[in-house]
Amino acid sequence: MIDLLILLMVSLAVSAVGWKYFIYFFSLGYGYGVAALAVTMGVMYHADLTLSTVALLAMLFIFGIRLGTYLFVRERKAAAYRKILYDPSLQKKKPVGVVIAVWLFCAILYVTQVSPVAFRLANGSQGSELWAWIGAAVMLCGIGLEAISDAQKSAAKKRNPKRFVDTGLYRMVRCPNYLGEVVIWTGALLSAIGAGLVWWQWIIVGIGYLGIVYVMFSGARRLELRQTEIYGNDPEYQAYAKKTPILIPFLPIYSVARYEWLRA
Repeated sequence: MIDLLILLMVSLAVSAVGWKYFIYFFSLGYGYGVAALAVTMGVMYHADLTLSTVALLAMLFIFGIRLGTYLFVRERKAAAYRKILYDPSLQKKKPVGVVIAVWLFCAILYVTQVSPVAFRLANGSQGSELWAWIGAAVMLCGIGLEAISDAQKSAAKKRNPKRFVDTGLYRMVRCPNYLGEVVIWTGALLSAIGAGLVWWQWIIVGIGYLGIVYVMFSGARRLELRQTEIYGNDPEYQAYAKKTPILIPFLPIYSVARYEWLRA
């Protein structure tokens, strides 16, 4: 438990960047927070590291640094983001209690997300590295999927800023970057198998995994509502949305707009 508290303090410290701009709780605080947690775990458990756990920590660090940097650059370069996200008046509209609650929620969520790797290290599991390697490989696939999706969307928007993106990985699902996140954290979840987790550790791991999956579907819902508002009258978009799953390939879920419980 003490180890979890240390990780929570680190997560809170990095996530505190959201006090400057509220959006940073979910962007820079998320990406760089996960990277910081990976470094912290490497320091805390340096004596027990194996090649497989180093690989897991490396995946978390690469994911966090890439995502945080990508979001920072995107938000700084795009005029629309600067106007919406960096308006100081938006911060003043948030009650202090709300900001504190979001800060705590994000910091706790990020710790639960990395908890499969933390528990594998804390438990000192020996002779069960197969699932650690499998988890790291799945995470690498997710990182690649997310990075390629972001690059394809940026390229498509440069060619035609006013058109929705339906090329590349966006032919497979409408939110391939969010799918990449789900794959990444599925890999982290798999890495906990064979690591000697006890029931309360599995509960924390489950909360983290279900939490981030919920966040991804919630994000997909927000994107769907925004795209419907912008492109809803475009016959091409209507056809695209009707035949392309919103998040999970081959799963015939084409809309989540009506699910109010996904509002976040």
